[in-house]
Amino acid sequence: MSTRSPGLTQEARISAGAKSWRQRYRDIKTRWISNPAFQRWAAGFPLTRFIARRQARALFDLCAGFVYSQVLTAFVQLRISELLANGPLPLEDLARLTNLSLDATSRLMRAAASLGLARASAHDHYELGDLGASMLGNPSIAQFIAHHALLYEDLSDPVALLRGEKSTRLSQFWPYASASPDQPSSSAIAKSQFEDYAPYSNLMAQSQQLISQDIVEACSFADRRCLLDVGGGEGRFAAQVALTYDHLDVRLFDLAPVSDRASRALQAQGLGGRVRCIAGNFLHDPLPAGADIISLVRIIHDHDDQSALIVLRAAYTALPRGGRLLIAEPMADTPGAEPIGDAYFGFYLLAMGRGRPRTMAELKLLLHKAGFHSIRPLPTRRPILVSALVAEKV
Repeated sequence: MSTRSPGLTQEARISAGAKSWRQRYRDIKTRWISNPAFQRWAAGFPLTRFIARRQARALFDLCAGFVYSQVLTAFVQLRISELLANGPLPLEDLARLTNLSLDATSRLMRAAASLGLARASAHDHYELGDLGASMLGNPSIAQFIAHHALLYEDLSDPVALLRGEKSTRLSQFWPYASASPDQPSSSAIAKSQFEDYAPYSNLMAQSQQLISQDIVEACSFADRRCLLDVGGGEGRFAAQVALTYDHLDVRLFDLAPVSDRASRALQAQGLGGRVRCIAGNFLHDPLPAGADIISLVRIIHDHDDQSALIVLRAAYTALPRGGRLLIAEPMADTPGAEPIGDAYFGFYLLAMGRGRPRTMAELKLLLHKAGFHSIRPLPTRRPILVSALVAEKV
């Protein structure tokens, strides 16, 4: 009797027989973990009990994640961090200040305490937990949490989203999503569209403050004379560079409505004479020449490979020999932040309408295609928020 597996070609059987010992181990491990009897045994056996319980908790957290995020949303909308900023408050005061019943307030604060946002103290008082205190130091976090209501709506049917069967609120919120290499130049965009870019542009500006210092700390501009910040939004990163390096000529390049907003914001900071704002569409217009370093801060992950190459090749053309390109954005496969790259940003950008997170290796491949060499990563203080690499035109 033949022992060959039915339905398998000879090539498939050879491939199956050539499995590495690691793959065979993973196959056996998968069969064990998926067996209910083994799960029950592992949960009771002293040497495996901790692992089994940790995995059960992780699986439940995946199921309950949306509920946790809604607790966070209520915490932000009711401004609990601000209410507790000066110290503990009794439950009765929190109920009065939030216009909730005492029972509802207790339910919210117990949930918030379980998530590390708050902490119960004596006599039915609550104070800020570590995560709640962190939000006070980063006001933009609260804005993003409120903004996530759009994302949650878009993710209500994730299969339809993956199949491209639904329009999304985020793509409407993000005016850049409609831009393409075939669009006319930014100079043709009417001034009436100025306010269309305001909500997203303001949100990005707030979040940019979190990472601008990290990027400037990671990348030295001391030997450069002129920076062109492409897709610079309202100028938070350009402002940080200008304030750090007095000798540097700083320029910002973005769509006309955004460039106008950046110019106003920089004037208000007293940096109007230090940062020059230039209007243009980096998917259509050539980049201004004259800079010996070009920065792309959270730009490449917003585009597919075709558009990303257009931007990178435009940067290569605009730079002189010896010029440098800086890319800074959240990257996939960042150690310790893998779910943030591929799960969070993967689906966030899908709802936005285009773009995807990339690994450092994928970015290096695109840079090589655009003509760049001497590509190297730069360590950042908080890679969970932003990673960076530089490349040179040789």
